[in-house]
Amino acid sequence: MPSYEFVTVDVFTDTLFGGNTLAVLPDASGLSDAEMQAIAREFNYSETTFVLPPEDPRHTAKVRIFTPAVEMPFAGHPNVGTGYVLASRAATLPEHFTFEEKAGLVRVHLLKDRAGRLTGTRISAPQALSVGVAVPTDTVAACASLTSEEIATEAHEPLVASVGTPFVIAEVTSRDALRRALPNLGAFRRAMHDIPELGRIWFLHLYTRSEGEATRLACRMFAPLGGVAEDPATGSAAATLAALLTSLAPGDTVDLAYDITQGEEVGRPSRLFATARKTAEGPVLASVAGGCVTVMTGRITV
Repeated sequence: MPSYEFVTVDVFTDTLFGGNTLAVLPDASGLSDAEMQAIAREFNYSETTFVLPPEDPRHTAKVRIFTPAVEMPFAGHPNVGTGYVLASRAATLPEHFTFEEKAGLVRVHLLKDRAGRLTGTRISAPQALSVGVAVPTDTVAACASLTSEEIATEAHEPLVASVGTPFVIAEVTSRDALRRALPNLGAFRRAMHDIPELGRIWFLHLYTRSEGEATRLACRMFAPLGGVAEDPATGSAAATLAALLTSLAPGDTVDLAYDITQGEEVGRPSRLFATARKTAEGPVLASVAGGCVTVMTGRITV
């Protein structure tokens, strides 16, 4: 029976057992779709990635990303962590990797300390910001076990936005409200039924701003219909949020950097650094970066 090497890393942290855990299979050639999904379900992490030969030889690899329940077109922490794992195995560190994914091409830049040691990666989202349907405030409040008054709408109403993977983005009124939020599975299912545009599996990303510091954010992400009750660190959501807030900022040409915390409520403190740029002539583009720590290596027999 064939066996496959795996590596697990904690992503968006520089501390062991922090951040968001990721399993990476650096050579997944020969695995079927069903086997990849079964392996992801076995690890039961937010995501597991499978590295395959690229379709275009100019690119580094084809990367497929699975939650315990579904394949993802793009996700942040899987790309940050997969780039880190592949770079840690390279004889010499390149400037960047290019991954082929269902959402498009993902550029992965390597981060190093002053001594030249690999510390993490920065990824560019594969798509420009797109904004979809608005979601009723009371629907979001019910899904997060909050009151409608605790959903802030001054900057924007709750809405669907994406830079590769769609999220419902909603601001809450305080850090206390963010701490008290809990995913309500029944409300998620009702929203899926009432708002077909959300799809069979959808993701709710809540955030609040630090008082007086518009680019320091605290976040939580719930995806119970996708097999992830709460994600400790969601890079694709951070990039989407950065792109959305930058699109709303005054001025035609704006570059903003966001310092984002997530995961404290589930005992996995994480720190994400997102940037976004808008110009009068073009789309809003975003990136997200963070540190990584290797945790385990082993083999899985299929």
